[in-house]
This record gives sequence, structure tokens and C-alpha cells, in this order.
Amino acid sequence: MAIPYKKVQRSNPFDLKAAPKFYVQLVTLGQTATLESIAYEMKETSSLSLGDIKSVLTNFVTAMRRALYNGHSVNIPGFGVFSLSARCDGAETIELCSVKKIRKVKINFRASSDVKPSLASKNAGDVMEFVDVEKALDRGEEGVPQE
Repeated sequence: MAIPYKKVQRSNPFDLKAAPKFYVQLVTLGQTATLESIAYEMKETSSLSLGDIKSVLTNFVTAMRRALYNGHSVNIPGFGVFSLSARCDGAETIELCSVKKIRKVKINFRASSDVKPSLASKNAGDVMEFVDVEKALDRGEEGVPQE
């Protein structure tokens, strides 16, 4: 399995006079992994049933939201830490600073080193291979959806 990418040209937003450059942009192909597909894959390597795994994952999401909304971060060892952050407008004085200035609340995720991608990994299961989508489509390679 390979990670698909395409080459895109972008201007520098900080220097509009600079010549645009090309960058690699990772692409998501096919269908999104769903609760069903992830639970099925987990079932194949455990003694739990598909229903048990789906129930646990669904309940985890509910419990995680509750913890986050109560001001806690959620640390899953070997996976990462979830926390909330807010985007807000600045206030001139501390008295004018209030929750009314909040424009958006986001969930942040900081992956643990166990799941962070590493280009230098030597472990067979963690080695990343990349495929240029445009070249693969030109060659008609399998695994790359034809549009």
C-alpha cells in the first residue's frame, strides 16, 4: 500500500512577489475509514465481537467529549492527547476579554511517538511508500481510482 500524493503550485502568502513553488500534497483516495471498517479490522485481531468493539468505540467518543467539555485533556497512552483550544478576537483590556470573544473551539490532537509517521522507520509495517497519483493514473495502475 502506498500513500498517494500530487504536486501543487503555491504562492508564498508572506511574499507575494516571490515566484510560486511546487509542493507535495498528500491525497486521500477512496472511501473514508468508518467505525464499521475500523471495528471489523480490530475484530480480526482480537477475541471481541464486532458489536463489542463498535460499542466501546462509540462509548469512547461520548466519554471523551464529556471529559473535554469538563476542561480535561484526554491522554490515550501509545496513541496521543486530545485537548480543546479556542480561536478568539483579542481585547484591548482584561475587562473586555470574555467568552463572547470566542469565534471557534477546536479539538487538537497531539500524536504519541508510537503513531507519529517517521520517514526513517526501518520497521516493515511502518515504512511509508509514496505514489504520484498523476503518474499512476497515466499508467492505469490498480488501486488508484479512475475518475
